[in-house]
Amino acid sequence: MKTHRTAALTFTAFLAAAAVSFAQPAPAKPKIAVFSGPTSTIQNNKPLVTSNKAREQYGLPLKKDSWGQPDMDWPRYQRLAAPVTVYIEMFTAHPLESDVAELYAPPDGYVNAEGRFSKEKTSPSDKPVYAVTLKPEDGLYALPYMGRQADGQPWEGTATRPGAPFAEARQTFVPNASRIFEEIERNGGGIVAKADYDFYRAVPSGGYTKGLPAAKRTDVGTGDIPPEKLGEDFFTYGPYSAAQIRPKLARAVNFVQTALGSGKYAGALWLEGSPTVEDTSYWLSLLVDTRLPIAANAAHRGRGDISADGDGNIVNSIDYILSKIWADENGRNQLGTVMVQDEIIYSAREIQKGDAHPGGYVATGGYGGIFGSMTAGPYVTNIPTRKHTWRSDVRVTVLPAKIDGLLRQNGVTKAVSVDIKNAAGELLESAIPKVGIVKGDNWYDDSGVPNPAGEKGVTGTIEMLVEKYPLAGIVAEGLSPYASLSQSQEKALERAILLGLPVVKVARGDATGLVRVNSNNLAIEGNNLTATKARLLLTAALMKFGPLPPAADPDKPTPAELAAIRAKVAVYQDLFQTH
Repeated sequence: MKTHRTAALTFTAFLAAAAVSFAQPAPAKPKIAVFSGPTSTIQNNKPLVTSNKAREQYGLPLKKDSWGQPDMDWPRYQRLAAPVTVYIEMFTAHPLESDVAELYAPPDGYVNAEGRFSKEKTSPSDKPVYAVTLKPEDGLYALPYMGRQADGQPWEGTATRPGAPFAEARQTFVPNASRIFEEIERNGGGIVAKADYDFYRAVPSGGYTKGLPAAKRTDVGTGDIPPEKLGEDFFTYGPYSAAQIRPKLARAVNFVQTALGSGKYAGALWLEGSPTVEDTSYWLSLLVDTRLPIAANAAHRGRGDISADGDGNIVNSIDYILSKIWADENGRNQLGTVMVQDEIIYSAREIQKGDAHPGGYVATGGYGGIFGSMTAGPYVTNIPTRKHTWRSDVRVTVLPAKIDGLLRQNGVTKAVSVDIKNAAGELLESAIPKVGIVKGDNWYDDSGVPNPAGEKGVTGTIEMLVEKYPLAGIVAEGLSPYASLSQSQEKALERAILLGLPVVKVARGDATGLVRVNSNNLAIEGNNLTATKARLLLTAALMKFGPLPPAADPDKPTPAELAAIRAKVAVYQDLFQTH
């Protein structure tokens, strides 16, 4: 955690460094922090394929469509190296421009059949044109992609050949969102006039495998970026998949907490892959101590697909932050982290990906989950009572610096001290607890008699957790609506609790009813959370409360031991009722 404490490079400064000319920002323009998360379709591009212009120029076979005709090139945004004058045929921006030709000023000149320009028309076939000089400082222009492989062959996809290793492939994910924002602006997004932007590579999707000198950085930070490794420093999907790992939850919190605690920002955007952003956004809502808004975004269509939805979500999130509809009468965020997706403002606690298409997100839990609409304004219709961000009981600023965990080896359980935060108050990656998920099954084994020892999956999970992870727990997903499991599973999980593992029970699927609290068992009821959201809340709770007090003999707990466990479960239960 070094780069996020250094001086920021604003979007305006980035554009200047890239020789892009925009109007000077107003002095009081707000600033928004933009964080790049993992496996992020919203920051992914279609592979760069060698254009037919390049193929023709270098004598390569043309790329053809299914009818055998040369493909029409798809221009890609690129930068000019030197000024160039081009001639644009008049009345080609719209089919009906020429219908009102009398309303237009005369052209700059004419181009004849041989392509020569003259101020005067010399032939009936001459085309009226505008003459314009394009300059490098203008910014990005859509141009044919001329790149070829080192051996002179055309690029047909991401890699040099099908099945090539990662070392022989190019990345499609951008390393931070600065390029995405520049393209949005070039496409008419109008975002530069609204705010300045700082870009953070929190848990990014794209990485610099050869490193990057500080002078070339477009994100927050002044130091050189060392060579980065796939699966350790950046996380992708696709043919070179390397999904994010559990300890990086700490990194995500630290980046957002430090940035929003700096006093420089009006709010933050978090960009991540569509299947996982629902969990990260809830995690940030639980852990980040801020009174500023956090809006998460994803995309179902990658950049280059027709009607890429991610750009619109980003623009909507910027408008959401600047609108201040999230603020209470004292200017504090009253909605927590939200996900602004498909023009709907979703609660991070309830949002879930239902299907892989724009509009495919749903609100779970049956009691709200949608805070408002961007179509209407933006406009908020629903304010949650759940605790979040600056009101959260598990926000990083109130977590202890260390806590006692438990490890059980050779039948003996011992206390183990676990460091939660460093001296600077940052969450340690090594502190993130391990929480397993058990799927409920209401059918007994062949004998028809409860047999907890026969639940090998459950007992194996328990043994792994108590032997390897000093902070650990289990989420058990049972039947709907009351999270019931088979008696074999219930008894196996009861033993886990007696060993010190907190167990949260939730209903399967979308639990639209609240799982009622049952004081007769030793489990924590997960309210109307989904299993994955309950897993995140339990992960945070373990760093605050630690394990349950274990019984000396889990097969014969004493009344006093059971009372102590129930008292600790009640503390956990209150958290699950209010977050």
